[in-house]
Amino acid sequence: MREVAATVAGTECRRTLRAIGGDRTKLLVMAAIAVLALGPMTAIGLFLLPRAGEAVAAGEFDPETVALATDIATGGAAIAWLFLVLMAAIRTVTAAAAVDEPACLLLSTRLRNVVVGVIGAEILLFSLWLVLPATILAAAFASGAGTVLPVLVAPLVVAVFLVTAVPVGFVLGLWFRHLITVYEPIARYRTPLLVSLAVAYFGSIAVGWFDTVTAGLFSVFGDSPLGWPGYLLLAGVPNVPSSGTAVVATLLVVPVVAALAVAAAVPSARIHWFADPARTDDGTVSNSGTDSSSRLAAALSQGLSRPVRSVTVAAVRRTRRAPIRLAYVAYPLFGALFFVQDVIQTGTLPSYVAVLLCLYVVWGTGVLFTLNPLGDLGRALPAVLTSTLSGRDAIRGQMIASSLVGTPIAVAVALVAGLVSPLSLEATTALAVGTVVGAVASPALAVGVGSAFPRFGSVKITTNREAVMPSKSAFMLYTAGIVFPAAGAGIIYTDAAEPIAELSSGLLEFTPISAEMAGVTPGTVSTVAWTVLIVGLLAPPAAYLYAVERFDRYALE
Repeated sequence: MREVAATVAGTECRRTLRAIGGDRTKLLVMAAIAVLALGPMTAIGLFLLPRAGEAVAAGEFDPETVALATDIATGGAAIAWLFLVLMAAIRTVTAAAAVDEPACLLLSTRLRNVVVGVIGAEILLFSLWLVLPATILAAAFASGAGTVLPVLVAPLVVAVFLVTAVPVGFVLGLWFRHLITVYEPIARYRTPLLVSLAVAYFGSIAVGWFDTVTAGLFSVFGDSPLGWPGYLLLAGVPNVPSSGTAVVATLLVVPVVAALAVAAAVPSARIHWFADPARTDDGTVSNSGTDSSSRLAAALSQGLSRPVRSVTVAAVRRTRRAPIRLAYVAYPLFGALFFVQDVIQTGTLPSYVAVLLCLYVVWGTGVLFTLNPLGDLGRALPAVLTSTLSGRDAIRGQMIASSLVGTPIAVAVALVAGLVSPLSLEATTALAVGTVVGAVASPALAVGVGSAFPRFGSVKITTNREAVMPSKSAFMLYTAGIVFPAAGAGIIYTDAAEPIAELSSGLLEFTPISAEMAGVTPGTVSTVAWTVLIVGLLAPPAAYLYAVERFDRYALE
């Protein structure tokens, strides 16, 4: 039976690695996480740990410092274990609990073998991220301490964490996934629930509650059994006393915790994997949705032709049926976490934040319905292209759909942000007018960029949800078309040409550029800003004309 579980683990691990290796976006995301998250930590550790090892080997620390190091080791071990449980639970909800080909796998072997294999695969995947950095950092410390013990102990501590935390997280993740996919009262509202949890998590980070909770857990669980692996880590550090009892207890408790977690995971998996999913009526259109579409069509009938009106209503209805398609619109909101804490502490909205919020509304209006005008038609594309619908009507309908949604939001956000911020009444009025104009113009830019770089294939957004999304090229080019002209306008409005010229000249001095070419004058900066702004203002009408021409002349391959 061990061979079967090992086969399942190896197969699941290979499938995951192949899925990541076959997707360039996932590879880039993984590389970015590795560089941004583990890179600085490893670099700092390689610089400081050898010196710390030398100081520890020489016995330079007093008893109070040693006691503090012990508290940090035990409290840090407890926090690390809880964090791994959380990550394993999230992995279970999003990926691990959705086994590939369950009809074959669950009937071809005992359920226990599948559970052990899936948990084993998760442990292997987590180890790929943790074992190598831990070993490198331990080797850096060992080089200064003059002993090989840290290199031997560090992978053992990581194994202790993974063998206990991953099975526990698997059980918790299974039950949470069961609630949001099988238990109908909760499954019906799982999207608002998940959004609320995400907002609560990132909101706690923004306002500083996350640090407070972490500090409380650090002090509470540091002296509990969760902190015992910290003594195992200290066992490899010379001249720092460790608790032999805690080390032995850790090694004895690990198989017990792992066995109990697996024993709980088997019936949990049986309940979840063999249950029918909840009926949430996601695939049906409610009467209220049909009624609202009819009211929208009636309201548009006064000033729009029937083809334009039909395209507008179809664009809104299509997104309303599958709102997951707009998940990427919320991505820039994660950047707001850097401003929320300052806003809460100061009790006011800085002027630059108000401008950024309005710029986000302008950007978001363009990506609602118009950043993939051809790909959004899906299977209906051949029928639409061969119909009597003209490119002008099709493109205008999608642009009107975006502006209908974005313009009221632009007015509300601009007025509220301007009045709450220190901006004057005149500046607030200018901001509102600019935001509304941008909300009308950005869909025109988006249709042109989306027509030049369409995407017709669907991408996986979550484990079991796919949607047709705009291409990465369209996404980046459209974003640049909004950001650069806005930056040019900001430079001109704030008279920032001189400080930008000084900063650019200072940075160019560190590059292999001659002194004559390195000098950047304020006039050059102003010229570039005006050029970028003018090009940005001319881009939307040009993009609109290109999109109409592209639609009329598009040929199916």
